[in-house]
Amino acid sequence: MILDNLITKRHDCFVTKDDFSDGFSRPFDTMSLQDTASGVALWRQVADGIERGIADGRFAAGDRLPGETEIAETYRVNRHTVRRALATLAERGLVRAERGSGTYVEAPRLAYPLRSRTRFSEIVGAGGREPDGRLIDASQELASRELARLLGLKTGAPLIRIEALRLADRTPICVGTIWLGAGRFPDAGRIYERMRSMTKLLAHYGIRDYRRASTRVTAAIVDATDAARLDLALGRPVLVVDSTDVDPEGTPLLTKRTRFAAERVEFVVENS
Repeated sequence: MILDNLITKRHDCFVTKDDFSDGFSRPFDTMSLQDTASGVALWRQVADGIERGIADGRFAAGDRLPGETEIAETYRVNRHTVRRALATLAERGLVRAERGSGTYVEAPRLAYPLRSRTRFSEIVGAGGREPDGRLIDASQELASRELARLLGLKTGAPLIRIEALRLADRTPICVGTIWLGAGRFPDAGRIYERMRSMTKLLAHYGIRDYRRASTRVTAAIVDATDAARLDLALGRPVLVVDSTDVDPEGTPLLTKRTRFAAERVEFVVENS
């Protein structure tokens, strides 16, 4: 059975009850029962119907989908079937569940250029979305041998460590750990909390321009802490970007490790 007839006054991405055979009104074993006419599992048919509505624009990026009960009533299936359908769509990056709020349509992947001049706010703004930054934590630590090498400091030099979340249209895109020299950037955590932008933070200290000196990209599986921050399910992939930024004279300013939700971005390598 192909779910082609889209309906209703408010949620016309769903098929009508009349499109289902009488058998669809009975309770189901959602893990195994299939429509004998089409051979397509019920949860897949529900997922396909919702996906069609997203593709047709009936649900725009950021829209909240109807609740599980309403979807179940519309399709005449039980809520376990609906949950599996929504989980499948979430795994594919089409929707996301926000705890205590509902399920929302994800925006298309953000095209994120990797180049010598990389600015999160500019990239997000160029894509027609609203950038935002949130301070998670700021603390002091001593530079390890590797951090000291990257920042051009002595091992054991005092550092400011910032944990920050970056968003586009309220959707978490990445979470980053940033290290700066405490001598050059005192109170950097407090400044970032107010500015919510690394570019503005550097400008506060008189640095009007900077560039990317190095970038290394690897893949990983999200851990429990970042899964909560990025609103991802455990086991989802993240793209890890280790980078160092320098001033126009080549002096290191900061080094950072950023974890991007892989299903929400696509990296574009630009030759420049």
